[in-house]
Amino acid sequence: MTTDSTEQLRDAVRAELHPALADLHRFVDRRIAELSAELHASVEIADMGEEQMKSALARIHDQIGQLVAVPAAATRNSGLELEAVVQATEAAANTIMEAAEAIQAWVASGAQDKDAVAAIAARVSSIFEACTFQDVTGQRIRRAIQHLQQVENMLETMIPAGSRPEGPREQVEVKTAMRTVESPAGGDIDQAAIDALLNDF
Repeated sequence: MTTDSTEQLRDAVRAELHPALADLHRFVDRRIAELSAELHASVEIADMGEEQMKSALARIHDQIGQLVAVPAAATRNSGLELEAVVQATEAAANTIMEAAEAIQAWVASGAQDKDAVAAIAARVSSIFEACTFQDVTGQRIRRAIQHLQQVENMLETMIPAGSRPEGPREQVEVKTAMRTVESPAGGDIDQAAIDALLNDF
């Protein structure tokens, strides 16, 4: 085969394959562009999701940090408040019981009217019964304190060391006021009956 024949054969092959190769080249370019766009979009979505996750976790850490932080003057620690309630109600109950015992002893030693003595003794017994509210409320509140302490301990393990509040712990001053105490369950003590008992003296 001569050189001219070889060149003619090559030209014929090129002419035959050129359209197909051109189509293949365009197809490959188009697919590369599509894949590049898809990859770019996936990277942007991943970056956005990571940033949103970091932001959400940061907000959660801040919120939990506020929950377990040292209580400020306007936001007292729940456990300390409940413990103060237990102490105050216990002191009130002891005071009432001591007063009732004194009244009962006075009536037993100097009263002459048996009916009046019986009525007053019954009223004194009702005071003792009313004082049992401290046992029930004390148990419930102490359980609540234990639960709060468990929650606080678990939350503290979730807070990074650098995000916890620094500085000395603030001393919490709990102020109590005298008020009528309602029984949490069961029959309520009639306040009018208590007032009537006090008026008798």
